[in-house]
Amino acid sequence: MTQYFARPELAAQMAKQIIHPDVLSAHLRSGLFISGNRRTGKTSFVKGDLIPALEKEAALVIYADLWSDVKANPSTLIHDALKKALIDLQSPGSALLKRLSAIRNFELGAAGFKFGFKVDSVGTPGGATLAQVITEVVDQAQRDVVLIVDEVQQAMATEEGNDVLLALKAARDAVNLRIATPGHFLFIGTGSHRSMVRELTTKKTQAFHGAATVDYPLLGQDYVDDLMAKLRASGRTELPSNQAVYEAFVTLGHRPEDLSRALRQLLAGDQTRVSLDDALKIIAQALRNANADVELIKIEQLGTLAEAIFDRIASSDGDAKGVFSGEAATAYSTAVGREVRVEEIQPVVNELVATNLVMRRGHGLYAVSDPVVQASWRQQRQDLLGQPENKAP
Repeated sequence: MTQYFARPELAAQMAKQIIHPDVLSAHLRSGLFISGNRRTGKTSFVKGDLIPALEKEAALVIYADLWSDVKANPSTLIHDALKKALIDLQSPGSALLKRLSAIRNFELGAAGFKFGFKVDSVGTPGGATLAQVITEVVDQAQRDVVLIVDEVQQAMATEEGNDVLLALKAARDAVNLRIATPGHFLFIGTGSHRSMVRELTTKKTQAFHGAATVDYPLLGQDYVDDLMAKLRASGRTELPSNQAVYEAFVTLGHRPEDLSRALRQLLAGDQTRVSLDDALKIIAQALRNANADVELIKIEQLGTLAEAIFDRIASSDGDAKGVFSGEAATAYSTAVGREVRVEEIQPVVNELVATNLVMRRGHGLYAVSDPVVQASWRQQRQDLLGQPENKAP
């Protein structure tokens, strides 16, 4: 039931800001990092909307997915994506050259590019540097080159991955700082580990420190309306209201696959006892709790101190402060039934961040990565206390 929902207007707006930045969006030339929870449609948007929009702005786009092979070194995956694009650019009649020619008259593309380095040497000791590679591509293409790395936080997991990010920064500076460059090198990273993606731009030790970080724009009411219109067009007459479906979508964290699952359960069952709207609400809440329980089990496995720290962060209406304070240590001590020293807190917080349960929002500021998990945690805590939960999820 899950179908791709195109958002060309949003993609066109983003592409214009990236390729033709005004004074307020010039910082995007330093890099753009898009973070969002898993299964909310980031990759579909990037591949189905953003890449075509960037190409309409005459950009040459190269895409690498660091989750395409979780056993491979992220550096290898990035270099392989670059080498594939280089081979395509050298090959007359390749799909990449045809796309370049279709967007803008590009006579050189008919014969293919001629590089001053061996493509096979890219990513090897003594081979062509990424600065040399990107500079030659920009100069021959006479346009902007955009590299998109999906699940970019994976690059932080290995020394080679961090090295390739530093090499990409060097390539960015080599191209973009030229006074008369025929095009720019633009880097876009997306990721589902929101805290790690943010660290790529906020930690001074990271290659793209100072680059822009934005939250992935979630699907909304327009997605639900489109989905319901398609269901009605398929001949289904007994359906819940669009408003009820949207509320279920929000409950499920704006995840299309989970909404489709909820609707399948609804339409496959006998709902004579309650209305379809009420039945969908019950199903969505059950699915949300089941999904959240998987994440909450991770907290339990980290121990009682992790639960106490997570509770402090999850109970905050905004970014949690004072997680490492003496007052917090006293509260943790009460919760776990023993004295908790301040120096014990940081390693546990690091574990919560590493498992993508908690994200750093700034110096000393933390928040729960997934609002669905936060709301479920709050509800469970309130149920234990026998009090109603009044806070909005």
